[in-house]
Amino acid sequence: NRVASIITYGRMGARGAIRDVGRVQDVPLSTVDKIAKMIPGGAGALSIKEALESIEELKEQYKKPEIKELIDTASGLEGTMRNLGTHACGVLITPDDIVNHVALHRPTSDSDDTPIHQVAQCDMGAVDVRGLLKVDFLGLSTLTICDQACRLINQRHGLNLDLGSIPTDDPETFKLLGEGDTTAVFQLESAGMKRYLREMKPDRLENAIAMVALYRPGPIDFIPSYIARMHGEEKVEYKHPDMAEIFDETFGIPVYQEQIMFAAMKLAGYTAPESDALRKAISKKKAKDILEHRKKFVKGCVEKGTSEEVAEFIFADWEKFARYGFNKAHAAVYGVLAVKTAYLKSHYPVEFMTAALSVFRDDRKKVMPYTSDCRHHGIQILPPDVNKGDWDFRIEETD
Repeated sequence: NRVASIITYGRMGARGAIRDVGRVQDVPLSTVDKIAKMIPGGAGALSIKEALESIEELKEQYKKPEIKELIDTASGLEGTMRNLGTHACGVLITPDDIVNHVALHRPTSDSDDTPIHQVAQCDMGAVDVRGLLKVDFLGLSTLTICDQACRLINQRHGLNLDLGSIPTDDPETFKLLGEGDTTAVFQLESAGMKRYLREMKPDRLENAIAMVALYRPGPIDFIPSYIARMHGEEKVEYKHPDMAEIFDETFGIPVYQEQIMFAAMKLAGYTAPESDALRKAISKKKAKDILEHRKKFVKGCVEKGTSEEVAEFIFADWEKFARYGFNKAHAAVYGVLAVKTAYLKSHYPVEFMTAALSVFRDDRKKVMPYTSDCRHHGIQILPPDVNKGDWDFRIEETD
């Protein structure tokens, strides 16, 4: 009675509104798709009104009566509630009966996947405003893979290995990462990540942690510079000498939210809670709060001897980065797990790939590249056999 999942309110975005209205008005799908794609989505998303003001092609289309009706109707619906959902891993925990703090909602789906069968009507923003505790419990299939691989290693080699005892400084592990041989390795198996790893040639845990944090929209633009500076091919520069000790570990590039917090304290005299408020304002894209912090930061820097021009430049640089930046604790946990799964693959590939295939046995998008990777490493994939088969993939000794 003190625990609940957290509700999510799905709102009608610009593109979604165009597509939904187009279906109702029987506008040809090709026309709807063309109009929707004219409106930027993702990181640089615009509202329908903003898109009409700034995109000439859309302005021309808007002159057509049927398109005008489509856009005007969609514009009226934009931002309205579309659907309810449940936060993937957010859990609200209260000190006493939860109904003393928030109203509850029935489960938003009939799924039995979650053990928590009540949902708070407050979304995560409202939970934060009320000062209640929200904890993200993130379930990772990678932990199951590691556990199964360690049990197979124990059975075949008599070695009592577990997630806590897997080293994070093994040279063979970093050799594997530097070769981009990271299929089935946590967080590092995309094609783009493999390419950057081959360029980086990581040689310590900190490199893997930084890569996990950088490989996101926004910070991904810094990866070529990070790699060049890491290998001494590009000069490391700091906008202010006091930033050197904070950004030294990442070669002068802002990678973690904590770096921005420490720098705000050092350069502008922020207190720790104020620096956290700055981080939150930027990462949550709160325009009003960002403007207030910009003024506060610049004023603080000027009072401590930094020019207004340099202070403005530093803040603008941070603002671009921090919208998508990881906090270091999050990146470190992911980076450690990535290196540990890479260790299992480099030293016990048969056991590791058997565990990975077992966990994802029902996912064709995983099984196909994993079996291909096994064959690439000389691990034979045997066909189904009614006399030898099992519920999961298993290891069979062959001559």
